[in-house]
Amino acid sequence: MPTTSVPHATPNPPPTPAVVEAPQRLSGPGAPSLQLAAALEAAEAAARVIRAFYQQNLAVEVKADKSPVTAADVQSEQVIRAVLAGYFPDYGFYGEETGSERRDAEYLWLVDPIDGTKAFVREYPMFSTQIALMHRGRLVLGVSSAPLYGELAFAERGYGAWLNGQRLRVSSLDRLEEAALSAGNLKTLARSPQWGAYGELVARVSRIRGYGDFLHYHLLAAGKIDAVVESDVNILDIAALVSIVEEAGGRFTDLQGGEVGLETTTVLATNRQLHAAVHAAIGY
Repeated sequence: MPTTSVPHATPNPPPTPAVVEAPQRLSGPGAPSLQLAAALEAAEAAARVIRAFYQQNLAVEVKADKSPVTAADVQSEQVIRAVLAGYFPDYGFYGEETGSERRDAEYLWLVDPIDGTKAFVREYPMFSTQIALMHRGRLVLGVSSAPLYGELAFAERGYGAWLNGQRLRVSSLDRLEEAALSAGNLKTLARSPQWGAYGELVARVSRIRGYGDFLHYHLLAAGKIDAVVESDVNILDIAALVSIVEEAGGRFTDLQGGEVGLETTTVLATNRQLHAAVHAAIGY
């Protein structure tokens, strides 16, 4: 394990009270909220930790759910938590590595500090930091930061979705035969009666890819692919990406067509035009 010192998260004093009834705008109706500004600051603090640990041959532990964890995961979540608590000490927190606190709070942060730890350990840049905010059960903002891949996407309800400073918009394709479909984490689907229907969908679309993790959602929101299917996810993997896809004009549900919540484990995300067709084709 490297002896790298981890930066301390010391956010600037917030310009408005930390306890708020609704998102506080920094300036005017078109500006991002203080919550989004705090999430972006937390993501950058985590990126500094992640860059320091990357390609340092870290020791890997295996958690009870058989997923890997490293010091980079834990310490990056610690700095995220410190930044967010510095602004909003009364908000709930649900993290992949450091546990949860006040999950029934009106506002709840959902954090996966390194979504894609296996990629991080094997030293290729297909991993990201995911930070989302849920308000009374509804996801209202998301930050998806992939510091080694070089992409930072974020969105907030009413503010739009953005990637590296550019506004995001989903495609307008409305025919499955012209669509590009990306899939990941399909173990549950492969064991289900819908596997055959999924195979027929694959044969029907124009292109099938498996970009995985943050990347296929960034591509979907940018209009470069048209649909994403996953059947084995944790809400912390996808919470931030819900706002990004939806603010780009897309639709994001589970495979049954239900709204995303804390117990969600499957994904059907599309450019909206294709949502009903993909759902019907899979027959979930």
